[in-house]
Amino acid sequence: MSSSIRRPLAAFILTFLCMLVGLPQRGMAEAAKGTRPGPVVFAAASMKTVLDAIAEAFAAKTGEKAKISYASSGVLAKQINEGAPADIFISANVKWMDYLDKAKLLRPGTRREILSNALVLIEPVDAPTKLKIAPGFPLAEALGSGKLAVCTVASCPAGIYAKQALTNLGVFKDVEPKLAQAENVRSALLLVARGEAPFGIVYATDAKAEPKVKVVGTFPKSSHKEIVYPIAILARSTDPDAANFVAFLTSQAAVKILIDQGFTILTR
Repeated sequence: MSSSIRRPLAAFILTFLCMLVGLPQRGMAEAAKGTRPGPVVFAAASMKTVLDAIAEAFAAKTGEKAKISYASSGVLAKQINEGAPADIFISANVKWMDYLDKAKLLRPGTRREILSNALVLIEPVDAPTKLKIAPGFPLAEALGSGKLAVCTVASCPAGIYAKQALTNLGVFKDVEPKLAQAENVRSALLLVARGEAPFGIVYATDAKAEPKVKVVGTFPKSSHKEIVYPIAILARSTDPDAANFVAFLTSQAAVKILIDQGFTILTR
């Protein structure tokens, strides 16, 4: 082989070898700059705004990016019971956490009640209607031919609380035929934000997250069961960072986000 051929061939081989050595190094560098896979969190839809912000802060601090799935607590609990690969569950009521507890799907010693919320009546931000929440208040009359947006009253926590409140105030039978039942509380919020329903019942934190709605009034705490958000690590979880994410929810950074969004921190 002539020297004129050997020189380009040698240069090509040297370049190729350098590439083989360099590629893993670049891959490692890129991985170091990014985030590592973190725990899979199944969370009540009402936590989307606040938990997205907390997950971002968690990733910035630890380099671990939590994967979060939002839906009605009942839907998530049933998915977990059927084997969905989640590491952490955050419910908007104790009923669905009890459901998984009885099925022995929670890691012992990890269940805690961390947050509380308020239940509010909302309407589109430019609506002129004025109502005062009280026993027998004329909600059905104010609805007219319109619908009251709620999430499913048989299984969705916000819908369950809404039915309790309306029943205790003596107006549920009148408004029941006018219910527009959405799959989760954020979907109910969206119906009012779009003007598709003149009123809706959601959590105070949902109303705060949506500029296209305003709060008509807050339902008395005595009209419904206490709104409690329990959290637990699931028994089948193998993610070593699940406990880190749960612990981060009580950090100063996370607590500030939660309070700013309107949640009440529970210490029990």
